[in-house]
Amino acid sequence: MWRLSGLITALSIGMKKQFYYAVRAGRKPGVYATWDECKEQVDKFPSASFKKFATEEDAWSFVGTVASSSQVALTECRDQSNSANEELKRENSSGEKRSLASDTDDEPCTKRFKSTEPFSDSERKFTYMGDAVAVYTDGCCTGNGQKRAKAGIGVYWGPGHSLNLSERLPGRQTNQRAEIVAACRAIEQAKELNIEKLIIFTDSMFTINGITKWIKSWKTNGWKLSSGGSVINKQDFERLDKLNSGINVEWMHVPGHAGFTGNEAADSLAKDGASKPPC
Repeated sequence: MWRLSGLITALSIGMKKQFYYAVRAGRKPGVYATWDECKEQVDKFPSASFKKFATEEDAWSFVGTVASSSQVALTECRDQSNSANEELKRENSSGEKRSLASDTDDEPCTKRFKSTEPFSDSERKFTYMGDAVAVYTDGCCTGNGQKRAKAGIGVYWGPGHSLNLSERLPGRQTNQRAEIVAACRAIEQAKELNIEKLIIFTDSMFTINGITKWIKSWKTNGWKLSSGGSVINKQDFERLDKLNSGINVEWMHVPGHAGFTGNEAADSLAKDGASKPPC
């Protein structure tokens, strides 16, 4: 018994608990994964305010930017071996997103926290994160995978913004295509206004990993998966890749249906788009 007890104690000591470091007043207010990152924001900063928490929710509450207002986002990527059923999503007939294995590669993705203080441009009604304009995109598809599927895209720039977009997805009706095309439309709009830096908030890790990681190996392998199959959404990713050049785009993940205002608004626009007549 003493050996078992000793083993449990050793394992307990070896397990490192995850803490969240909240910076309320510092160079860049937000929530950070490590003390070193937090220290960079508060060291020698006048009247710095920061604290360590056991939960992310408590940390954001301390910062004063809770999930319901959501102008900042935490992106947490998992090892590729566990991500296939978590990152690649589609909508079933009830409209609720569910996991599905699809395009993957073998490269792991590490955790990263992003945070910055948002402010609004009252004249142009954009929300800025530093010097970058923030936009939310989303796609949806009712009856995904079925013959009568209906997909829509949503792009949300802010409350009542003239650029807010709700469209029916042209062509093949799937949730994954809707997510990719929504991002394409946001970049097209940004380029038309000569926006140089853009932050796209999306709940689609499939889109994020596709454009930031997997596309490199897809191009090298002639748009083939490691399994030998073809990349189903080749044309959409080629379009997104072309648009992604000539503009500085940062991709940020937000959890879907988790109370993030911008994401919920983009989702609503996408659903409205799905109800429109086919293009």
